[in-house]
Amino acid sequence: MKSFQRRRTRRASSPEITLTPMIDTFCVLLVIFIVAAPMVQNGIRVDLPFGKTREVGPSQELVVTINKQQRLFFNSYPIERRNLVSTVQKALNQKEDTPVYVRADETIAYGKVIEVVDELKQAGVRFVAMSTRPS
Repeated sequence: MKSFQRRRTRRASSPEITLTPMIDTFCVLLVIFIVAAPMVQNGIRVDLPFGKTREVGPSQELVVTINKQQRLFFNSYPIERRNLVSTVQKALNQKEDTPVYVRADETIAYGKVIEVVDELKQAGVRFVAMSTRPS
């Protein structure tokens, strides 16, 4: 009888993708974006007037900003004054109870701020909040 020979079978090693470095990279990028997002949102330089009370809502998603040069911004994007009413109406989108926060530099004349508030009221905004910094 023949002797049985053992055959060695070589298993082909399949390449594996290690996910750990990729997951670590995504976590680091996520942390960077979480930290950087508030800085980008407040990128417009405005010296708010001092106040003892502060308007704080669950989310300040609609913000109109007037900087020292009297340029107008809506949610950190430059906007022309003539387009403010239509842009705010689109942003409200049937949510009339959503407050709009006005951030105006302390050097801006009171009359200019009131003109913007009047335009917001024409757009259908029910609640306008004036942003201040704590004293």
